[in-house]
Amino acid sequence: MSFKQRGEELRNSLKKLVYEYMLSKDECKNFNDGMKQSVIFRECGMDWGEKENCTSSNQQYWILAILRELEEEGKVQRDIISKKWRLK
Repeated sequence: MSFKQRGEELRNSLKKLVYEYMLSKDECKNFNDGMKQSVIFRECGMDWGEKENCTSSNQQYWILAILRELEEEGKVQRDIISKKWRLK
C-alpha cells in the first residue's frame, strides 16, 4: 500500500471519528447550539499540544478540513452567528 493510500485511510478514519463524536454529543444535535471546532479537535485527540512554531491553534487546520468535508456531504452545518458546528 502506498503512502498516499495510507494517508487517505487516515483522513477517512479521522472523519469517521469526528462524525461519531458529534453524534454522541447532545450539544451537536440538529437544533442545539453546536460545538466549537477547537473542542471537537481536542476531544477527538488530534491536539499534539504546544510545539515550537506549531501552536495548538495552528494544528486545527485538520479539523476544519474534516468538518468542511462533512459539511459537503450534508452531515454537519456551521451556525452562521455562533460559528459552532452541529449535525444537520
